[in-house]
Amino acid sequence: MLSDAVRNELAAELAVAERDRVPIDPLVTRYAAIDVVDAYEIQLINIRQRLADGAKVVGHKVGLSSKAMQEMMGVDEPDYGHLLADMQVFEDIPVDTSKYLFPRVEVEVGFVLGADLPGEECTEADVLAATVAYAPAIELIDTRIKNWNIALCDTIADNASSAGWVLGPERVAPDALDIKAIDATLTRNGEVVAQGRSDAVLDDPTIAVAWLARKVASFGVRLKAGDIVLPGSCTRAIDARPGDDFHAEFAGLGSVRLTFS
Repeated sequence: MLSDAVRNELAAELAVAERDRVPIDPLVTRYAAIDVVDAYEIQLINIRQRLADGAKVVGHKVGLSSKAMQEMMGVDEPDYGHLLADMQVFEDIPVDTSKYLFPRVEVEVGFVLGADLPGEECTEADVLAATVAYAPAIELIDTRIKNWNIALCDTIADNASSAGWVLGPERVAPDALDIKAIDATLTRNGEVVAQGRSDAVLDDPTIAVAWLARKVASFGVRLKAGDIVLPGSCTRAIDARPGDDFHAEFAGLGSVRLTFS
């Protein structure tokens, strides 16, 4: 466990790294005592500061939601980060790659909530009842840690390595689509670079959303109507380079595009 002073110091380092685009050494190699509670508190320090500066939380993302990633990190549950309005990127506006350090894209089925979710007792049935639509999504991830050399506490402290998000225009009601069987294909500059299916996310993405609702409740946060939730990637993450044009196609759900200048 770290002191409040060290937590504040590390939060400031991450904020400066993001602002100046100069990566820092992993936190875990410098502070062996850091734990998950420290990491979430560091994340929240920076989120609170951004809110104080005028940012708005519009949802959350779940990370480490595949069994393979959990095994790699040596954990048995996902992690989460915040989606802020000023992190949104757009299909029709190329992303300036120079604003990021090590950008990658992930393909996700986004949940758009039409009602508040319960907290500690949230179930998958609650998630389905509260979800007004699924949407095709790409999450732009980045790390403020050198060369993606991250452990669990590094990525949690760093807002779960989140940097941006975009939703495609289509919206499909939950009762019109099997959330566990949505095939997804990602192309980069017309070439297929990743393929997967929605059940790569804990066998069922609603499990990830219900976990998130229970987890954030322990920090006094509720998932509310209008929030966007990204439950985790259907495919592996793909590096984004200047000039890249990504197109994610979801069976029965539509598509979403993201380009980099």
